[in-house]
Amino acid sequence: MTTTQRKRYRVGVLFGGRSGEHEVSLASAKNVMEALRQAGHEVVPIGITREGRWLPQPDAWLQLTAEAQERTVGRHLLGQERAGELVPRAWQLSEQPLPAIDVIFPVLHGPYGEDGTVQGLLEMANVPYVGSGVLGSALGMDKAVARKLFAHHGLPQVRHCVVQRHRWRAAPDEVIAEVEAALAYPLFVKPANMGSSVGVSKARNRRQLQDALDYAARYDRKMLVEEAVPHAREIEVSVLGNHEPVASIAGEIIPANEFYDYNAKYENEGSQLLIPAPIDAALMEQVRSYAVRAFQALECEGLARVDFLMNGETQELFVNEINTMPGFTRISMYPKLWEASGVAYPELVHRLLELALERHQERQEFSTVR
Repeated sequence: MTTTQRKRYRVGVLFGGRSGEHEVSLASAKNVMEALRQAGHEVVPIGITREGRWLPQPDAWLQLTAEAQERTVGRHLLGQERAGELVPRAWQLSEQPLPAIDVIFPVLHGPYGEDGTVQGLLEMANVPYVGSGVLGSALGMDKAVARKLFAHHGLPQVRHCVVQRHRWRAAPDEVIAEVEAALAYPLFVKPANMGSSVGVSKARNRRQLQDALDYAARYDRKMLVEEAVPHAREIEVSVLGNHEPVASIAGEIIPANEFYDYNAKYENEGSQLLIPAPIDAALMEQVRSYAVRAFQALECEGLARVDFLMNGETQELFVNEINTMPGFTRISMYPKLWEASGVAYPELVHRLLELALERHQERQEFSTVR
């Protein structure tokens, strides 16, 4: 079906937000809005400031990117509203109601956007939205809980342990001793609930482990500590679908830095994306199968990017994490993998809208009364 034959939707694009990935969201939203327009849809920008104020205004993206949210004219939404007023007020402009929205595309990364919080708001408002529901979003965001489900479904993972922030602050020597008894250096430390490699660092000794735990504790109440994979290669797969998800071809990232940290992802253009990944056919099928299994293990819907680590010598694969709202910037792997798999960017965002509406229609069949 051509773009001109498709149904045209009015799409509310949510972006910004309170997480440490605010800037990534802005970059992703810019590309998503362009692709939606290319696919023939009407875009309604809805920005969210770092403080959590909603800006459902045509120039919201410009306001946030110019860091002018404090000078915004008009009434901010959801700032000091009572809980009972929150949902209906979310869809009003400062002076006039928003036009009817067919579906929301929440281009929000990290906490307060990708973790089930916004998804819960949209469920209460009975508004269709792109991506995983409350449960899948929450599970995908919490790396510690996701690891338990991956293990239950027989998916391979690196050795790891979870450190609670309150215990780290109360008994750091005991925590260090327990980690060193369970795992071998070098180690990676990351917040359990964060994305885009925010708060991630590598530790080769006790002093660096202490610093890494302090750093990760700035972002979350739980920290994940895991053993580094020898000769690690970073492999990623994009997944698309609801009940019958499908996987793209796999790609490989050659980071500009020692590992694929925030700088290598979004600031240093020296990182390389190898699409398809230079692996043999059997390994390609294995990693794609693991990606779909990981997607289903966390009950994801719509889209996700599944990240793997591979031992460069033994070719052993390990599921690293899943991103239920992956980046959509011009250098992001998710849309690039689908483009290489035969799905162009405008077609991809259109399919995501259709999947959102399909799921919403299915949920309308559920009874809410006895």
